[in-house]
Amino acid sequence: MTNLDINILIVEDDPQIRNFIAYALKGEGLSYKAVQNGENALSLLVSEKFDLLLLDLGLPDIDGIQIIEKVREWSEMPILVVSARDQDREKVSALDLGADDYLTKPFSSAELLARIRVALRHIRRLNKDKENTIFKVGELQINIDKRIVELEGSEIHVTPMEYNLLTLFFKNIGKVLTTSYILKEVWGVDYGSDTQVLRALMAALRRKIEKNPAKPRYIMTEVGVGYRLIDE
Repeated sequence: MTNLDINILIVEDDPQIRNFIAYALKGEGLSYKAVQNGENALSLLVSEKFDLLLLDLGLPDIDGIQIIEKVREWSEMPILVVSARDQDREKVSALDLGADDYLTKPFSSAELLARIRVALRHIRRLNKDKENTIFKVGELQINIDKRIVELEGSEIHVTPMEYNLLTLFFKNIGKVLTTSYILKEVWGVDYGSDTQVLRALMAALRRKIEKNPAKPRYIMTEVGVGYRLIDE
């Protein structure tokens, strides 16, 4: 999949921001369509194929959160939220419902394009590696079939819970995972706001995979939201 094959839907009611995003995409050779409300967005999403959705939450007719819910009923396309809502609870809500990333206004074209590249690499990797069981980021590698974790070519010992946590991150490289989502996926139940157990597990895992746990290279903290395994 090249840039020429990619089709992006921009859903933004502010004409200046909509034009700004469109100009940035055009400069990268990315195809796009732009609409200003949720009704038109949903109509296009069910009638045409898009590879990425750039979605503002504060639309005039339908809240962007509802659009995320509807899209996730039938599609796994990356959803990048671009919104002026910068409170953590808004970000967590959007991400928990299925958004892949969240960009707070105002933002630069460089940051926007970087987030888009991460989202598109994620979907390419999913398409390419559906049968693959070996995933790698930098010098960190996991073999799902053999349940082996390697760092710089050497196997490292991880506990079952650390392995489950790391597997979740590798299956969502580049995506922001909220603490509530991680707790539910790793422990199998909803721990609600009890994040102490996750912080302890994350600290233990970082001591094993990071040269300097205080300045992590692989798993980054998204303050107030969750964590992200970087996509190099």
